[in-house]
Amino acid sequence: MKRIVLVGPMTRLPDFNRPAFHRAAEGLRAQGYTVHNPAEVHEKCREDYMRRSIIAILEGEWIVTLPGWEDSQGACLEVRVARAIGTPVRDLAGMLRTPTTEEKP
Repeated sequence: MKRIVLVGPMTRLPDFNRPAFHRAAEGLRAQGYTVHNPAEVHEKCREDYMRRSIIAILEGEWIVTLPGWEDSQGACLEVRVARAIGTPVRDLAGMLRTPTTEEKP
């Protein structure tokens, strides 16, 4: 099963947007995916979160973006890294709908 890395805005959002990350991870896991959820990682500072996320992106097979990722400097960097190494980037809404067999990553 595909290893997915969630990417989205955290900084300056209430509770660092953890509820949205947790809902996304829950929905993707229910579909059988293995998910790296940065909201489950407990690092001391933003830089440590970013280091861990970049490592996860290098090891992941798919990147799934949460709404508002375009407004986050960190998420934009993560998406640029993923695209630079050829890792597919998908939108969360497209992943949570029920895909046909041909559409499933």
